[in-house]
Amino acid sequence: MSVGIFDSGLGGLTVWDAVTRRLPDLAITYYGDNAHAPYGVRTADDIHTLTRNAVYGMWDGGCDLVVLACNTASAAALRRMQEAGVPQGKRVLGVFVPLIEALTERGWGDNSPPREVAVSQVALFATPATVASRAFQRELAFRAIGVDVEAQACGGLVDAIEEGDMILAEALVQSHVDALRRKMPHPQAAILGCTHYPLVAEAFRTALGDNVTVFSQADIVAESLADYLARRPGMARGGTGRMLTTGDPKRVSARATQFLRRPVTFEAA
Repeated sequence: MSVGIFDSGLGGLTVWDAVTRRLPDLAITYYGDNAHAPYGVRTADDIHTLTRNAVYGMWDGGCDLVVLACNTASAAALRRMQEAGVPQGKRVLGVFVPLIEALTERGWGDNSPPREVAVSQVALFATPATVASRAFQRELAFRAIGVDVEAQACGGLVDAIEEGDMILAEALVQSHVDALRRKMPHPQAAILGCTHYPLVAEAFRTALGDNVTVFSQADIVAESLADYLARRPGMARGGTGRMLTTGDPKRVSARATQFLRRPVTFEAA
């Protein structure tokens, strides 16, 4: 059984890339819902329906464990899916919790009450849908107290990254950081709450300055997944990796290759 990684488009490839480097022998099925991307401007109900349909399809295709490598899907769909119940032997995980565990320096499975942590001023950069959901703040409140989160919806950034227009992307990063600083002048940490954003992480670091610690998800999620599978080896029992898309495979493959700067070939989902 392969492990599934789901994203609305190309952003989850940053997680896929980090996981393949961290766990080179792991069979991974990547599923990009490129036909319906981007999710970040859709309604919560629409995102839930699209995510649920894709994840159930991946479960039916042999993935016991699916990681939502999409913050928007994690924010709008994960809790609803878990509360509704998942099939026996199947799991679906999001990308918020590993990031918050890193931010709050809590170990895997630490279910102790929320406590004060080292940072009190946190900037969250994410898609409009993720910001509107307040899912990050909700999950953080389970683990930490006394943390002020200021969220900035980064309209247009995902589109610029997917189009490969890095000049526009870097200009948008600066604009969104400037907007955030008008609300929170001195953040101590910044969360890049979209799996596209690692590709412009250096632009965020430059715009924010050396005094701000920037948390980017790909490597954090990969390490968390490695720990999770070490504790549950039955969730990854071999299988064959595949790259699936609801979009045009040839076009998505070309974009993915440009996106990661390494050859990536998709087939139709």
